[in-house]
Amino acid sequence: MSSKTKIVVLRMKEIIYTAIFLGLGIILITLLFIMFRPKKEAQTASSDLVQTAQASYTPGLYRTSISLGSQNLDLEVAVDADHINSISLLPLSDSVETMYPLMTPALEQLSEQICSSQSLENLTYPEGSQYTCSALVQAIKSCLSKASGQ
Repeated sequence: MSSKTKIVVLRMKEIIYTAIFLGLGIILITLLFIMFRPKKEAQTASSDLVQTAQASYTPGLYRTSISLGSQNLDLEVAVDADHINSISLLPLSDSVETMYPLMTPALEQLSEQICSSQSLENLTYPEGSQYTCSALVQAIKSCLSKASGQ
């Protein structure tokens, strides 16, 4: 009988160390994937918004009221025959700015996007102010429908 049986002796200490290092390696690789994956920073607005690039308007200032708790704000959109010129909130008191701090930056960002693209489609806004932006877009949409005579 010439079976060359080999006996391998493993120490329990070596097995435990190997298992711990293997577990730490898997955790490290997982953390690296989580940290360095691409993040979605902005969310696009829904596709059912009105496209205003080809619209013609009656020139003027159009207002829509936005109700915030017990206060009302007027959103004003200035248009000429073919373009959206500006979007602003009137009157924006100190108490409203304090209670709703995201209102002014969200409107500035939306106004810049809308005035440059002349459209309410493909708007992007940060995830933290998505509800504020959604309310503002609905008010802008209302003003533009008044301006186009719909």
